[in-house]
Parts: sequence; C-alpha cells; structure tokens
Amino acid sequence: MSIFDKIRGEFVDIIQWTEPSQNEILAYRFPRYNNQIKMGAQLTVREGQVAVFVNEGQIADVYKPGMYTLSTQNMPILSTLKGWKYGFNSPFLAEVYFISTRQWTDQKWGTQNPIMMRDAEFGPVRIRAFGTYAFHVTDAAVFLRQLVATDPSLETYEISNQLRNTIIARFTDVVAQAKLPVLDMAGNYDKISKLALETIKPDLASLGLALTLFYVENISLPPEVEQALDTRTKMGVLGDMSKYTQFQTATAIGDAAKNPGGIAGVGAGLGAGMAMAGQMSGAMQSGLAAGAAGGGAPPIPGAAAYYVALNGQQTGPHDAATLATMARDGRLTRASLVWKQGLPAWIAAETVGDLATLFPPAPPPLPT
Repeated sequence: MSIFDKIRGEFVDIIQWTEPSQNEILAYRFPRYNNQIKMGAQLTVREGQVAVFVNEGQIADVYKPGMYTLSTQNMPILSTLKGWKYGFNSPFLAEVYFISTRQWTDQKWGTQNPIMMRDAEFGPVRIRAFGTYAFHVTDAAVFLRQLVATDPSLETYEISNQLRNTIIARFTDVVAQAKLPVLDMAGNYDKISKLALETIKPDLASLGLALTLFYVENISLPPEVEQALDTRTKMGVLGDMSKYTQFQTATAIGDAAKNPGGIAGVGAGLGAGMAMAGQMSGAMQSGLAAGAAGGGAPPIPGAAAYYVALNGQQTGPHDAATLATMARDGRLTRASLVWKQGLPAWIAAETVGDLATLFPPAPPPLPT
C-alpha cells in the first residue's frame, strides 16, 4: 500500500448522523479529522434531518433527506466559493451540521410569577397558567445563524428558557386582549390557546422555528382567593342559615346522646350557641328589612322600634336612644302620635308604657 492510499483511507468516506433516542439534540456537528472531507464521499440525510455545509464560517449548501455523492455537481454553492471550475478530487475543508427537523412535543411552559389583570367582577387579580407546546425547525440556515453558531451539539434544554420567556410575554398580551372574566377562562382554554399560537408564531419564525401546537392546561388564582371563592360557593349551597344552624344543633344533640353524660356536659355550650345563632339570625333579618326601607343600622335585638308622626308625616322606625333624643329636643311630646308593630292604631306617646319614662312628671295644679 502506497503512502497516498494510506492518507486517502484516513479521510471520511461516509457522512451521516443517527440521532440517539435518549437525547433531545437539535443540531449536531459531524466530527472529522482537520475538517477534511473527501471528494466523492457519501452523504446520507435521513427523514427528519437536513445537512448544512459551512465553508469558512459561511453557509454553503443545504441538503434535504436523501443520499448524495459529494462532487462539484452536487455542491453548486461550495464549488463557486472554492472556484472549482473543473473537476476536483482532492479533500476539501468544510463543516457539516445535521439539523433535526422533527417535531418536538410535550415541551412545558408556565408562569414563574403571577400575571396581573383586571377582572370585571373581582377587580385586580393575579393568575398563574401552565401548559405544553410543540415546535420544529423550519429554516435550517436561520436556525444555524441565530441559535447554533459554532455549538457542536445543541440540545432543546439550551433554548427552552428563551422559548418559555417568549411564550409567557406573548401569553400575557393574549390574556389582556381576550378580556375574559376569570371565572369564564376555564371554558375558553381552546380559544386562548389558538390566540396564543398565532401571536407567538412570528417570534419563533425569526429563529428559524415553527410553533405547531400550543395548549393551556390550567389557569388558576392564588390559594387564598380560591379559598374565598370556595367559601362563597359553600354559603350559596347552604342557603337558609337558620335551617343550617338547626341541622347542626340536631346533629350535635345526637352525637352527645351517644356518650354517657354527654348531653349534660354540652348543654351549656349548646344553649349558648343556640342563643347566639338566634341573635345573629334576628340581626341579619332586621338589617335586611332596614336596608330595604332605605334606613340606617338595624335596631338592637329585643328593643321595640316606634314610628312617630311629625308635622303630619310618618317617620321611623326609631330606637330607644333616638326617641330619648327626640323627647329632649321637644320633637316628641306626650301628645305625639306613635305606633309600633302589634298596636291596632296610632296612640298618644304618654299612653305607652315604654315611652312614659321619656317625659318628666307633670307638676300638680297650684293651690288656690
């Protein structure tokens, strides 16, 4: 074997790349000794790949899937750059990058920080969101210039942060433009996903990538807000609070009866609880009645409220403190007509036992 045969045998004859299944490699630079590639070598590009030849830092030729015998005819751009006007069989220097064009699925995205938005029902709220997306390389030359550069092996994790930041920025714009109430977003995930897909596509296209799928899996509120919503929902389900209190009381009595001496032990607490529940229910009902009538704060539970006729007009209901003030400033006199629930008609204030104490005793007649 001559020295020339030995040297010729050291040059690369077959150029191909079989992507390892366990790695997510987007771009792979074919290894070779001193960047030397033998003219006439076999180039194999499989489905889901493209091969890019780089000469002195400049992209020369891009090969789609297929088998090629490297020659001046199959390398038009590189032949022009090298000035090969005639056949050339000696080794040449070039870098070969294999770019994966298959679709990369199940890529995760999510908001690191909450997104602030204004809701018509709740006002300013914070939401979080997460989901999945899929992408693939569409323009190998742009992808090589923008992201690969001279990296011998570019994997998906190396660009995942950049993609996620782009997605979150555009997703925030989509949520603001959609103007959907927070409680209606769960029923519009598909609409939001499609809007986000169309909004994000141009940003990825500038990197030589195409966003093929985009899904919103969940949009959530902060835990404390969700807890408040759960409480609000629970109150709506319970409905009548007085009936719910009676049910709880009956349940407590049943549980206490199962234990010896249980009823005696819980009697005092149960009685206090029932009294408090009755006071709360009465206060709530009185407050609702006063609000419906346009009045102020409801009267104290257990105190009678009177209506008073002033200047031919009905006023009230007035509580005891208000009536005392009216008696002091002269608006309420012994002859003033008053009425409360339970009275058959309007009567003079001095004839009502509850109001008699508001007026000072009348002095006896002077002696003659």
